[in-house]
Amino acid sequence: MKRLGIGMIGLGMAVKPHVLALKDLDKQIEFVGAFSRTLERRQAFEKDFGLTTVDSLDNLLGNSRVDAVIILTPPRSHAELAIQAAQAGKHVLLEKPVDVTLRQARSIVEAVEAANRKLGVVFQHRFRAGAMALRPLLLDGVLGELLSVSCSIRWWRSAEYFAQPGRGMNDRDGGGVLLTQAIHTLDTLLDLAGPIESVSALCRTSSLRNIDTEDIACASVKFRNGAVGVIDATTVAYPGYPERIDIAGTKGSAVLEAERLTVHRPGQDPIQIDGATAGGGGAGPMAFSHEPHRRLIEDFLEAIRCGRDPRVSGRSALAVHALIDAMLESAVQGRNVEVEAA
Repeated sequence: MKRLGIGMIGLGMAVKPHVLALKDLDKQIEFVGAFSRTLERRQAFEKDFGLTTVDSLDNLLGNSRVDAVIILTPPRSHAELAIQAAQAGKHVLLEKPVDVTLRQARSIVEAVEAANRKLGVVFQHRFRAGAMALRPLLLDGVLGELLSVSCSIRWWRSAEYFAQPGRGMNDRDGGGVLLTQAIHTLDTLLDLAGPIESVSALCRTSSLRNIDTEDIACASVKFRNGAVGVIDATTVAYPGYPERIDIAGTKGSAVLEAERLTVHRPGQDPIQIDGATAGGGGAGPMAFSHEPHRRLIEDFLEAIRCGRDPRVSGRSALAVHALIDAMLESAVQGRNVEVEAA
């Protein structure tokens, strides 16, 4: 198996699970180098992880040993970096979100596709054991026709979290609880239950933080398969609780609480997939296993080798952007909004 050369762009909060995953995959990859515009971050990265950094983006993208880059920078930098990398002949694994709106996200997807490169997105919750076990059950109709599908993301983010420069502000993050925190669970919801047809939403900013994005959001939703449900997302629920997806069908129900899955069907033994019940809810937003990241990155590497799309392709990630855009529009307009087909 050819080891693929990997570069990394951006050395902020999201670095650790990616580096741990790459170290697990050292027989499949060669880590070529990492770039940050900040010297202090490059020095801290080398000290903490023992990996090489470079002092310019050109030195990374111009290196023929680099087959793919992982981009971990703030959302508003994604378009420039992803397109530049693809045009330099590199495959791209992009930290969520793809961009801050569906229109901008779609333009990145189309540009990388036009360069004939693979684009993956870091929605690692699809690779949690519970979600991986539930998806084939739903595809096989084990729960029958879906009737009620809802999710709850009642998390907490501390004052220290929002003390980081630009955190929670549109100029840096591009969005609030929907785009920055709940997006992982919303993506998993859509991956499991299919696209949403319409939403009626309310979004607001609490008095807890001096931010200009929403930290409370809720919506009633109608899925294209006919199921109905609710979305409840916030970062004001101290001390933070595991995110949860509830699915009820004509033949049974399922609860996915963080990584733990429970399925109940009349007259049959329950199905239980054990996993951590702690998600990203508490004050430590990065306190989770890197195993789903490892599975996602391994799938991305295999997609490059086999010439197929990654399991979490850029195009598949557009659905959650369409949902978030519709929720925000519904909250502003005060009416039900159709979700654009991604």
